[in-house]
Amino acid sequence: MPGIFDPARHRITRVLCFAAHPDDIDFGAAGTVAQWTAAGIQVDYCIMTDGDAGGFDAAQRDAMVDLRRSEQRAAAEIVGVHDLHYLGERDGFLAVSSDLIRRVVEVIRRVRPDVVMSMHPERNWDRIQKSHPDHLACGELVTRAVYPAAENPFAFPELEAAGLASHKVAWLWLYAGPTQLENHFVDVTDTVDDKLRALHFHTSQHPDAGRMDQMVRQLLQENAARGGLPAGRSAEVFQVVPVNSDQTIAGF
Repeated sequence: MPGIFDPARHRITRVLCFAAHPDDIDFGAAGTVAQWTAAGIQVDYCIMTDGDAGGFDAAQRDAMVDLRRSEQRAAAEIVGVHDLHYLGERDGFLAVSSDLIRRVVEVIRRVRPDVVMSMHPERNWDRIQKSHPDHLACGELVTRAVYPAAENPFAFPELEAAGLASHKVAWLWLYAGPTQLENHFVDVTDTVDDKLRALHFHTSQHPDAGRMDQMVRQLLQENAARGGLPAGRSAEVFQVVPVNSDQTIAGF
């Protein structure tokens, strides 16, 4: 796994992954998540919107929120994730606000992760579909929450009063960002099938599983080639940002 993060040195015990919509994590990071959970690392998901504007069938509209939550729970189970947090925001209207930053900080302080993973706050002009406005808002919210709010005991004092002490995150991993900012490629060749099995649960969004599989496999192989991995390998790609990486992180 070439990159700034060295798993032989930077041991982690807990990860908190943020996404704008159900299925975002599965597209961006489920292969990596499957490796973490298999190694005994606790991974939580936090989904910011309910994905209520997704889907293709008007007859499913009233049931879409429950459907997408059930799809995400099933997908998470496939890669070993059992704890999910939902912020319940409206799909397509996610925006940065002090109230929503506070809610993100609250989740971070409850989970107390070594690594926070999030969608990227910067637009990818090479493939604009990666940069849905909700994705960008998710990235900005999480970045602001990680630093400085989550680690500042005087930010949101009501959280401190409720017993949610400040918490320093060691690493911020960003996915679905601009190609030129990538600095960490995770070889997920052995967990591609787990990733695809997770994605298959999102049938309300991706009814043509065969076409989706082909697209995902191609993108993963392109990632690996771009990262200098051997031919035939597959990779998920991130911008890894050290936040408080000089902290001692316990082994698992």
